[in-house]
Amino acid sequence: MDIVQKVEEIIRRLKKLYPDPKLELEYENEFQLLVMAIMAAQDSDKKINRVAKELFKTVDGPQKILELSFDGLAQKISSVRWYRQKTNKILECCKILIEEFDGKVPDDVELLVKLPGVGRKTAHMVVGGAFKKPALITDRHFIRVANRLGLTKETKPEKVEKDLAKKIPPKYWLDLSLLLINHGKNICLARKPLCEKCPLDDLCDYYQQNVKPARDNIPISS
Repeated sequence: MDIVQKVEEIIRRLKKLYPDPKLELEYENEFQLLVMAIMAAQDSDKKINRVAKELFKTVDGPQKILELSFDGLAQKISSVRWYRQKTNKILECCKILIEEFDGKVPDDVELLVKLPGVGRKTAHMVVGGAFKKPALITDRHFIRVANRLGLTKETKPEKVEKDLAKKIPPKYWLDLSLLLINHGKNICLARKPLCEKCPLDDLCDYYQQNVKPARDNIPISS
């Protein structure tokens, strides 16, 4: 089984567990997702959902963000980790969206990464989550599961993206991203993966190399 066949099988099996995989961030459009993704760096999606729900009651685009000014926006997102730095990034980002993109969020990774506070992972999140275009969302859950499955040995987000982009056709990127992220949050946990609940054991390098040998060596009681 080559890597493309393996990815196809992973997707097929995981879709039975997660028939409608999606990001945990709760957004209504690409602008909301962009702002939330910037806020979410090193913070929990659940908290960002709470903060964003209040923020977007009165804000519907980059111009409204700019009208809040630094103090107004900082106050609204003050519970977010590193909120002052993120406030600056969001304001700078909105200014560029208005000046260079007519207030619209671009649907291209290479354009998005030029915006303040937007790295490649965030850009792929927006492109995939909001525009449903091919995207490799290399967050910590995706990387952990991809490593355990043996899809890549890289551990840095940009290196993971580059490695998998060479080996896997774009048509599989978004499904694979969302499914592995969901799987990493629910079953393939960081400290103690729930291998007994996983349908991928025969496809998983981690299981075959670490879990299966230990289980095979358990003595059978008489």
